[in-house]
Amino acid sequence: MYTPWSSYFRLGVVHFMAYPEVGKDESRMLPTIAQVAADADFEVLETKGVSDSALRKQIRQLCEAAHLDVAYAAQPLVLGGLNPNSLDEDQRQKALVALKAGIDEAEELGAEGFALLSGPDPGPAQRAAGLARLEESLVDLSKYAAGKNGMPVILEVFDRDIDKKAIAGPTAEVAALARRIREQAPNFGLMVDLSHLPLLSETPAEALSAAADTLVHIHIGNAIMDAAHPFYGDQHPRFGVPGGANDVAELAEFLRELFRIGYLAEGRTERPIISFEVKPLPGESSEAVLAGAKRTLKAAWALV
Repeated sequence: MYTPWSSYFRLGVVHFMAYPEVGKDESRMLPTIAQVAADADFEVLETKGVSDSALRKQIRQLCEAAHLDVAYAAQPLVLGGLNPNSLDEDQRQKALVALKAGIDEAEELGAEGFALLSGPDPGPAQRAAGLARLEESLVDLSKYAAGKNGMPVILEVFDRDIDKKAIAGPTAEVAALARRIREQAPNFGLMVDLSHLPLLSETPAEALSAAADTLVHIHIGNAIMDAAHPFYGDQHPRFGVPGGANDVAELAEFLRELFRIGYLAEGRTERPIISFEVKPLPGESSEAVLAGAKRTLKAAWALV
């Protein structure tokens, strides 16, 4: 592909994954976001929640000055103990209150979307009931977010068996759920992550074909499938890491499938998002890992 990728999509970065120190020290958010903002290759910043309202204002001002779009990632909120598909109604309502507060934060940050994952899979016997609760919660959240200038709510597909063990697991099942939700809340959509496909035992063609009519957001990254490896599972190591599942060839295949299903296409009114979700391993720097991710994308793009 000779046409630059910026003609087809906006390149983003999941900030709190690339700079994991911000998970423990919110004071590191502004300087590390400034590093992303100074890199003109990035057009989208995906940020976790920000507890300090003054800091939210500073982040928004910085991103606006840099012409950097913002998306809100509520996955850390859910992984911190919220369960929108809990069969305990008190726990489900607790999750909804916290997630709606996250939508309010997203609005303050000027975010164009609000992404989350489901809660854990309760097992085969209670799965249908859990999925029903999840559907109810996602409709509720989507209708709430629709009042924020139509903000999309985006559910990310995760594995059900290996690492996160989320109830919203295999892509085809989640896509069926998404179609039902969209009948009630058209601002709802799905996110597929290349990093998760090995964990789901799905090919890019299988996952993207299943999700094509509900797909609104993409993550790209890597995973390690060797159970003996210290970073086995959904740890988002850099592309090309020894033992990793994804590198140039796999990313090129994924991009070709995104063109095939029409997620990437000439003449789209709005360019969709494709964001790196990569995390430095011990001894690696955020800057090197992000530079390596861009080199991987450049090499893969040349093969598309």
